[in-house]
Amino acid sequence: MAEVVIWGSGAIGGTIGAYLARAGKDVLFVDIDAPHVAEIKANRLKIEGPIDSFTTGGPAVTPDAMSGQHPLILLAVKAHHTEQATRALAPHLAPNGMVVSCQNGLNELVIADIVGRERTIGAFVNFMADYQEPGRILYGGRGAVVVGELNGAHRPRIAALHALLKIFDRDAVETDNIFGYLWGKAAYGTLLKTSALADESIAGFIANPAWKRTTVALIQEVLTVAAAAGVKPLGFNGFDPDAFARRDVAAIDMSLNALIDYNTHTAKSHSGVWRDIVVRKRRTDVAAQLGPVQTTARRHGLDTPLVDRLIAMIGDVEAGRRTVGAALFSELRDHVEGRS
Repeated sequence: MAEVVIWGSGAIGGTIGAYLARAGKDVLFVDIDAPHVAEIKANRLKIEGPIDSFTTGGPAVTPDAMSGQHPLILLAVKAHHTEQATRALAPHLAPNGMVVSCQNGLNELVIADIVGRERTIGAFVNFMADYQEPGRILYGGRGAVVVGELNGAHRPRIAALHALLKIFDRDAVETDNIFGYLWGKAAYGTLLKTSALADESIAGFIANPAWKRTTVALIQEVLTVAAAAGVKPLGFNGFDPDAFARRDVAAIDMSLNALIDYNTHTAKSHSGVWRDIVVRKRRTDVAAQLGPVQTTARRHGLDTPLVDRLIAMIGDVEAGRRTVGAALFSELRDHVEGRS
């Protein structure tokens, strides 16, 4: 029985797991990439970049070789793999164990349906990391790390988990509003997804005045859905959801400038969606991340035309029907301006 299982040991999971292993924690790495697993087992997991540089490793297996039951599983797979991964890990979760969603998206809802709400913990991570190749992860920039019970309660297990995550990031925090962070990231995340459509770096995209009206409209569409659901989105790393929600032009500009500054000072220049499309040539998790936004909107009688169009355009790129670039993003911009 391992103290901590990292299920999905790529950019997010591999980085967190490496810090815990280096600190002497009993970590078991799990990943579907057999060459990556082999490098970790051989103690050749390299974390590199401006934040830190070290090599570590430890026990590592592919999911089919997993055994035993474990008290703590940090799930760090892409959003569209959440259901499959959760069903695979469920037999290996101790009866009183916890699954912590270290992912992008509202994946806690999917996890809770499979292992139970009591065994599901919410987490929000916004640090910058990229899987480079088997055994190599770029840790490009620090970012918010937050953990909380789904119902906002403060319990000893959350205090212990918070202490564990502080090994990775000393500024990690515990919250009583984890869904506020997750909905905040859903809104901010539209910037990252649309930067991929435009084939631009994150900072360059946010700084481009040609895209501003469209990106602001997308953020506001997601925040409108959150408000209908009774969630108060929370800010992080320069993103101020209140500014966008109240349509305060000056405050929006301040937030965008803060985001430009934050994303300029990192070794990770492009979004994970861009990397999936352009570098790794694989399907993204855009639809899985934004699907709960659509579902929540319909539940409250709201339409999400911009989110719908964004998901469809990314789908066209994934299917090879379209190519990322300014021309593609201009179609989304024209759709926004046509609705004005």
